[in-house]
Amino acid sequence: MAAVSHPVFARVYERLSVAMDRAGTAAFRRDLAAGLTGRVIEVGAGNGRMFAHYPPTVTEVVAVEPERRLRAAAVRAAPAAPVPVTVVDGLAEALPAGAGEFDAAVVALVLCTVPDQAAALAEIRRVLRPGGQLRFFEHVAAEEPGRLRRVQRLSDATVWPRLFAGCHTGRDTTAAIRAGGFAIDELRRFRFPATSSSPSSPCVLGRATRLEQRRH
Repeated sequence: MAAVSHPVFARVYERLSVAMDRAGTAAFRRDLAAGLTGRVIEVGAGNGRMFAHYPPTVTEVVAVEPERRLRAAAVRAAPAAPVPVTVVDGLAEALPAGAGEFDAAVVALVLCTVPDQAAALAEIRRVLRPGGQLRFFEHVAAEEPGRLRRVQRLSDATVWPRLFAGCHTGRDTTAAIRAGGFAIDELRRFRFPATSSSPSSPCVLGRATRLEQRRH
C-alpha cells in the first residue's frame, strides 16, 4: 500500500480539476488520449478526470493513484468511463505491474509531483512493451530564461511544493523523458491559461516511444 495522504490538497484538487477542465484542460486530456489502443496504464490518475476521454480502441485502463481520497474518487468515477478501468493503489516509482504489460502509459500533471522523475520514468519504461507509447501533459520550466523561470525556481524552493502536494513547476521534463529511454515523437509547448504568468502556466503535451535500449 502506498499510504499517501494529502487530505487538504485532495479536497481542493477535486474542485479545482473540474474548474480546470471547464477552462480548457479537458481538450488537452482528449488530445492526450486520442488514438490510444490496447492496454493502458495511467500513472497518477488523481480523481479520474482522464477516464472519460479514453477511446473505445483501449481495451483496459489500469489507473494507479497513491493518494487515498483521490483514489476513492477515481474508483467512483471508473464505472462511468467508456472503457474498462481498474483503479489500484501504487507509486509511480514502484508500479504494481509486470514488465512489458502495457501498450501505452499516460501521465497528466504527474511528473511535476513525483519525488524522483528518473525512477518514475524507469518504472514506466519497464511496464511498457518495446515500442510502447508514453503520452504526457505536464507543467515544465519556462522555455526561455527570464523572470518566469526565476519565479519558478523561487516557488519550487519555498511554498509551491508544500501547497500542491509536491508539485515542482520548473522541471525539464522533456529532457528527463529522453534520458529515461524514450524518443519524443510529438511535442507541443503552450501556456495554460494562455495569458497567465503563473509558475505553473508553461506546459507541454506530447507523445514518446519506448526505445529498445536506453540512451547513455
